[in-house]
Parts: sequence; C-alpha cells; structure tokens
Amino acid sequence: MGADPEAQFHVLAVDDSLIDRKLIERLLRTSSYQVTTVDSGSKALQVLGLMEGQDISSPASTDKNQIEVNLVITDYCMPGMTGYDLLKKIKGSSNLKDIPVVIMSSENVPSRINRCLEGGAEEFFLKPIQVSDMIRLRLFMLKGRLKEQQQSQQQENNITTGGSSSNSNNINKRKAMDEGLSPEKRRPRFSGNGLALVSYEEI
Repeated sequence: MGADPEAQFHVLAVDDSLIDRKLIERLLRTSSYQVTTVDSGSKALQVLGLMEGQDISSPASTDKNQIEVNLVITDYCMPGMTGYDLLKKIKGSSNLKDIPVVIMSSENVPSRINRCLEGGAEEFFLKPIQVSDMIRLRLFMLKGRLKEQQQSQQQENNITTGGSSSNSNNINKRKAMDEGLSPEKRRPRFSGNGLALVSYEEI
C-alpha cells in the first residue's frame, strides 16, 4: 500500500512505426509507467478485451487475466484501423469509454485534430513526442483514476441507500398498518373471566 500510485499507471501505446513505438516506450518507462506496445488498432482492441468485429455497445471481456489500461496513446495514421477509428471504438464501449485516449501524429492538420478532440480524445500530440508530454499524460490518468473512484463510491452508496430504503419502507408499512387500525379495533375484548385475550372488536 506504500507504493506510489502513479507508478502503477499502465499505458497502451499503439503505432505501426517500430521506431516511434520504441521512442514512446522509452519515454513512458523513463516516467515510471508500465507500458504495452502494439502495432495496430485491432491488436489494441484485443489487449483491451474488445474484438474488432464486436458490437461497440457490447461489454468488453471480463477475463481475469486481462491487464488494466489507464490510458491509450495511439498514432493517427495507421493501415487498416486509424487512431480515430480506435478512439471511436473505445468511446463507444460501455466498459472502456472512461479510458483516456491521446492521439499523436506527425502531421499538423487542424481539421483532423478537431475531429479527434470532438470524438473524445483528451489531447492531440504532434510528433516527435517530448518528455514534457509525459507530465500531461499523468494528469489525464490521475483524472481518469479519480473518476473511477468516484463511480465506485457512488455504486457503493447506491447499494447502501437501496438497503436502507428497503428497511425504511418495511418499517413505514408496518407503522401505516398499525395507524390504520381504529381505537376500537386496537382495543382487545376479553372473555368472561376477564383474563384471556379473545379478539379485536369489530366495528
């Protein structure tokens, strides 16, 4: 429990260029992040537990061996599935949508940048990636982790509130039944010897 929580951050880096993958991996490891690198969007989806042909509205795999990913950083221009396509897959999945996604590209195209940011990307980096960019990644992951903690707390509160509400409803129902009885109905009628309780009087 004494470990630095930031050292536990795990980044999935996606780039079809081996040179760029090695560079981003070195920068991430230097910043004490755990790193997994893949060369395509389809492989990234496999790491995340979402198959390429799977309906994006379907839950991602809950395989116990599946590694937790705190952030995805992906190149924009890749064969097959672009970084934008990968972004839409992630943001369209109910289980993965809260994972921060950062797009990177060597081309400064404003329309492309705006498209990615409007699609849910946290940031759009221009290559080559710099050490200073790693600080910004940390901020995105801290925000994502805080959001996860808030959602977990909310779920716990909902469970607790639901249980308390159920008990409260039962108590209120019993109280209402008791209050619904008129004084005559609540007054017991005794047998001839005045000792044994027989029944309630009827109106």
